[in-house]
Amino acid sequence: MRADGKVPKGSGKGRGAMKNQKKALLRDLAFLGAVVVITAVLLLMFPEKRTPVFSASKDYLVEMLLVMPAVMVLMGLFSVFVPDELIVKYLGKSSGLKGMLIAILIGAFPTGPLYVAFPIAASLLKKGARVASVVVFLSAWACIKIPQELVELQFLGLRFMVTRLALTIVFVIAMGLLMEKILGRELRDVPGAPEPGRR
Repeated sequence: MRADGKVPKGSGKGRGAMKNQKKALLRDLAFLGAVVVITAVLLLMFPEKRTPVFSASKDYLVEMLLVMPAVMVLMGLFSVFVPDELIVKYLGKSSGLKGMLIAILIGAFPTGPLYVAFPIAASLLKKGARVASVVVFLSAWACIKIPQELVELQFLGLRFMVTRLALTIVFVIAMGLLMEKILGRELRDVPGAPEPGRR
C-alpha cells in the first residue's frame, strides 16, 4: 500500500499469481508423493519387477534430461521474442477457425515426444491463446505429423491417409471447442492461463 492509502496497480494480480503458483506447487508435491507411495507398494507386492521398473525409469529420465534443457531454452526465447499481441491475434479468441488451423500446422511440423509440447502449450496460454487452439495444438502434435503422414501414404495409400487425416482434423477441432466450452468459465484455474478478457 502506498503512502496515500491506495493499493498499487497490479498488486492484486501479483498476489493472485503467487497464490496460483503455491497451489500448483502443492498439487505437484501431492502428485509426486502419491506416485512414490504407489510405486513403493507395488514393488513390495511384486519384488521381481524392481529391476525392470528402475531400468525403464532410468531410460526415461536420461531421455528427459537430454531433451528438456533445450526445450526450456526455446521457451525462454519464445517468451521474450514472441509478442503476446501476435499470439492473441493468430491464436486468441478472435482468431476463430483460422486460429485453430494455424494451431494444427504448428503442432504438425515439430518432431519429438508429446511431453515436449506441454510447456509450449503453457506458454501459449500465458500469452493469450484460446483454450481451443491450445487443445488443437496438443492433439495435432500427438496425432498429426507431416513426416509420419508421408510414411502412412507409402504403406496405406492416399485414400486411407486423406480420410484419416480429415477425420482427425474434424474431431480435433470439435474436441478443442468442447474443452473450451467446459473450461471457459474456469480459465483462472488453468495453470498459466491469462486473465479473462486477454483472449
